Amino acid sequence: MRVYVLMCFVLSVCTVNAQILKYSNEFLAIGVGARAAGMGNAVVSSVDDATSAYWNPAGLMGIKDNVQIALMHNEQFAGIVKHDYGTVAFKFNEKSILAISMIRVGVDDIPNTLNLFQNGQLDYSRIRSFSSVDYGFMGSYARATRIEGLSLGGNVKVIRRIVGEFANAWGFGFDLGAQYNYKKWKAGVSLRDVTTTFNVWSYSFSEQEKQVLIQTNNALPSNTLELTAPRFVLGVSRKFLFFKDLLSVMPEINSDATFDGRKNNLIQSNYFNLDPRAGIEIGYKDLVFLRSGVMNFQSVKQINGSDELSYMPSVGVGLKINSLSIDYALSNFGGASSLPYSNIISLRLGINKKS
Repeated sequence: MRVYVLMCFVLSVCTVNAQILKYSNEFLAIGVGARAAGMGNAVVSSVDDATSAYWNPAGLMGIKDNVQIALMHNEQFAGIVKHDYGTVAFKFNEKSILAISMIRVGVDDIPNTLNLFQNGQLDYSRIRSFSSVDYGFMGSYARATRIEGLSLGGNVKVIRRIVGEFANAWGFGFDLGAQYNYKKWKAGVSLRDVTTTFNVWSYSFSEQEKQVLIQTNNALPSNTLELTAPRFVLGVSRKFLFFKDLLSVMPEINSDATFDGRKNNLIQSNYFNLDPRAGIEIGYKDLVFLRSGVMNFQSVKQINGSDELSYMPSVGVGLKINSLSIDYALSNFGGASSLPYSNIISLRLGINKKS
């Protein structure tokens, strides 16, 4: 009966104009956490804290605390875009963990000039501001398997997107993840939007606003179903220890595979694209960490007609004091040297029962 109801719902939704968009729900692909940003977002196999709920839910099994809280704040493009993240993870027992997370990406105080003209005259007092905000809510669960070193996890996510009073959308999707630890080697896979995530968009404009859109040669948007194609992220890492385990060096390599048409990635085709990432973390006494990474390799056309390979570098530092971790990263989300770098700050706190 439940399957029948679900199929009826899907079929009713699909009567709306449905389309797979190449850059659908991209706010969920930015990444979270200063540790990950400092390593070029190459963390799918090594992540083992509360941010695993985003990167790879199977990594939640690496949490040692009874409860762990993670927070992040990030401002991009000179503070125009605000990016915030928060999660709390609860350990049920040594074999299962639950986490609840929220992501917010927003641009505030956008001028609305649709009603700028009144009776053919400019009236600047009619300018109003609005916000364009994207929310992602996730419930995550991870569990250790009977195979030693193998853990599995999954996300259920609800998406809410709001563009002032003009447009809004509700979305729903699933993610799956796995991690396998063998000695000092770690492998991970994250299957995002594994069942194809959908957003149902609805639009609302006054008659005057519709006339302004038509007169300025803009098409009137109609209610639509936006589909997000699955994305696979594969990664492998290894920790090397030196000087009686005082110094640790852990490099990681990831590859992001997408199947929604040709993109400007390092490896591209009409059927799939591969976007490699690499990062390294150097730790001293598991207390102080230095990080660096590179991602978002693209071929950029120059003025003279030649192609030049661009990439997004990042660096970061971390400090861990007992159950409190403070991380900072500096990254260029725009990928161009002329754009300002973004400062990412995140905190992580573990809470444990008293003995």
